[in-house]
Amino acid sequence: MEAIGRAAVPEDAVRYCLFAATESGGEALLRRCAEGVAVRLAPLLAAYIWQRQPFRLRYVPPRGETPAHLGGTTLFGDNVEDEWFIVYLVREITREFPGLAARIDDNDGEFLLIEAADFLPKWLNPENSDNRVFFYKGELHIIPLTESQEKEYDPSADNLTVSQALTLLSNHSEEFLAAEPIRTAVYKRISGYPEKIQASFHRAHCYLPAGIVAVLRQRPSLVAAAVQAFYLRDPVDLRACRSFKTFRPEERVMTLVTFTKCLYAQLVQQKFAPDRRSGYTLPLPSHPQFKAYELGMKLAHGFEILCSKCNKVSPDSKRNVLSGPLWERFLSSLKEKKYFKGQMEGSAKYSELLRMAEDYFQQSVTKPEGCVEVSPGDEILTLLQTTTIDLKELEREAACLPPEDDDSWLELTPDDLDQMLKEAGSESIQSSNEEEQKYDLETVAESMKAFVSKVSTHEGAEMPWSSDDSRVTFDVDSFTKALDRILGADSEELDSDDLDEEEEFDFSDEDDEDSDAENQRPDQEVSPNELIGSLKSYMNEMDRELAHTNVGKSFTTQKKGASSVKAATSQSTGHDSGAEDTELTPVDVDMNLVTNLLESYSAQSGLAGPTSNILQSMGVYLPENADHTGSVEQQNKRLS
Repeated sequence: MEAIGRAAVPEDAVRYCLFAATESGGEALLRRCAEGVAVRLAPLLAAYIWQRQPFRLRYVPPRGETPAHLGGTTLFGDNVEDEWFIVYLVREITREFPGLAARIDDNDGEFLLIEAADFLPKWLNPENSDNRVFFYKGELHIIPLTESQEKEYDPSADNLTVSQALTLLSNHSEEFLAAEPIRTAVYKRISGYPEKIQASFHRAHCYLPAGIVAVLRQRPSLVAAAVQAFYLRDPVDLRACRSFKTFRPEERVMTLVTFTKCLYAQLVQQKFAPDRRSGYTLPLPSHPQFKAYELGMKLAHGFEILCSKCNKVSPDSKRNVLSGPLWERFLSSLKEKKYFKGQMEGSAKYSELLRMAEDYFQQSVTKPEGCVEVSPGDEILTLLQTTTIDLKELEREAACLPPEDDDSWLELTPDDLDQMLKEAGSESIQSSNEEEQKYDLETVAESMKAFVSKVSTHEGAEMPWSSDDSRVTFDVDSFTKALDRILGADSEELDSDDLDEEEEFDFSDEDDEDSDAENQRPDQEVSPNELIGSLKSYMNEMDRELAHTNVGKSFTTQKKGASSVKAATSQSTGHDSGAEDTELTPVDVDMNLVTNLLESYSAQSGLAGPTSNILQSMGVYLPENADHTGSVEQQNKRLS
């Protein structure tokens, strides 16, 4: 539920807010932190390629109940890894700047809680989770309900304001540290950074116009905008690609382009044939460089579409941005943090790092609040005006390109998918023999009995393995006395099914015994022994009738051994017992339950179904049925 006064987050976007944990400092403190964050994150973000929008912090003045803070919203599009990389960045910011507390959400709400949904306390739900989940000092914190709110268990309990939450967090941070399983689930999702950044890239050979090669050398991140333009093209966009005006196909060279894996997959999986009027032709699919030609053709269409949507801009805009005091302070801070890694000023490596720093500074630091975004097409045209293109030099470099990356990761086998699902579900990989050795069919029957006995509400059924069971107290003596008062001293002779039938029989057959009740005096009461004897006689008569029908034959009965001695003895003491009664053996409830569950599970053929869903929710995992035939009967023998 969105807090009142807070705008909803767009789809495929993530919102982040960093607050001062204490009220001291105000705007000056936040702005100093913003500059410090920009310098701290420059080594990570300068070379990062965002799917749609970069991570960008802006000072947000106080509004209503929300205090001043640093915040931003980033569209991540189809690449959800951008969202989790931002989670990592936010956590690192709160670690480097302990005075800041951060909250982060998306259009799904508190997606950090969704990631750890299996371990959340019962009181925490979407209705009361607003302003309770924060990163503080590099750790995840959850502000709990007050004792009175938790006892009443009111899902619609009043949410905290941000100021209230920050006050509680700064004073009781150690008490509000999220439980270990919750933190582990969230931290597992962002583990591997910053090394994971390089692993997310894919480098491929592309046959591109020389102008695009020069632009990508200055702004490698523009490849994302070009791929998106091609991926989301429409017939109007393709009109500009009938005759290329900006990137002619005559001057093409081979180059190495860096994509993210998401961008590369989007580009390579698109089936597209160029217009014959465009001048872009492809070799035969058997050509060793067919993929490079095809990728270059698609990428050139994306760049042409971007340029067709804008007008030429002045090349002085970049120079104005990089000549102010803010840039000078930023560059000085980078040198102090050893961003240039000891490279000589003016060297090729130094110039490359400087270009990336300038790009990052323009995209993430200098743009004021509420400014109009400069379109990628405008940036491309500006770079073309200010960059000298040496075609011969590009051709010499194309002759000694490094090898491209292997793209076998695009192919996913069924085994790989199973492995991913097991890792996502935190299931240990065990052989079928190990599963069978640990497996006990009696747990199936016991878990199902516990599940049926649970109370269900509009929010669903409570599972037997829930940690909330620890709160329940049970007085055995009081329960026994109450049961004796209801059923009498011989109640222990009845099983649970008899008790259910007794209650139904007692309440539903009152009309049949009106005449007997009228003849009895008010002070007369039916003794428990007489009531039980009448009920057992009634049940025995039903058993005799059903024993000779197909209904009776469809159930598995108990063996005439130790498991049925008590039942056989109790039957022989009933009224009207005869030779026929000795042939009646009670139904084995556990055996029938397990048999039906296993048959249903086998019918799922390894897919999801009602049986596996119910049992897994109770913590029972059945092994795969490797026998296919007769497996149910063989496994049933373990229960007997």
